[in-house]
Amino acid sequence: MEVTAAMIADIYSATAIGVGVILAAAGLGSAIGWGLICSKTLEGIARQPEMRPQLMTNMFIFAGLMESFPFIILAFAMWFLFANPFVGAMKAALGA
Repeated sequence: MEVTAAMIADIYSATAIGVGVILAAAGLGSAIGWGLICSKTLEGIARQPEMRPQLMTNMFIFAGLMESFPFIILAFAMWFLFANPFVGAMKAALGA
């Protein structure tokens, strides 16, 4: 059985759709995370104004950690998009 251009195109198109969904979910999760982190920090400051410096420091630390998640997802998405492992697996399975 021969590997056809149509089969490779199908893999690339499905991968592009998957990458789009993954990046959209990462962006949405990041936005929700920012909203929760900031709202809880403001709640804490409203309850104990003297804790503002410590709460702000914690907010920026956790926001930085949370913000790194979409960039990690972006790296995996670009790997799937440009160095697609599924094409090689299909060729190996078909003996091409």
